[in-house]
Amino acid sequence: MPVNADLNAEIRILNLFNLDSSLEGIKAHKDADDTSKAAIARLYHKGLVTQEDGGYLTDLGRTCAEHIQVALRILGSKAEA
Repeated sequence: MPVNADLNAEIRILNLFNLDSSLEGIKAHKDADDTSKAAIARLYHKGLVTQEDGGYLTDLGRTCAEHIQVALRILGSKAEA
């Protein structure tokens, strides 16, 4: 699956969630950029967040965010020789 601009925006949003607390959510403010607002709305329609403008991660959303954040950490680390 290629990573297009929409998927990249969704990954960026899921990476914003603090996985140390299930009580912290996110909210797209009215001055947020259109790309972020659209990405959050898509995540809502996919069942990953609780509200169309953000909210909290659903169980599926938490699993997805955990995997994305781990993958980004691995990809961002320096390779061993």
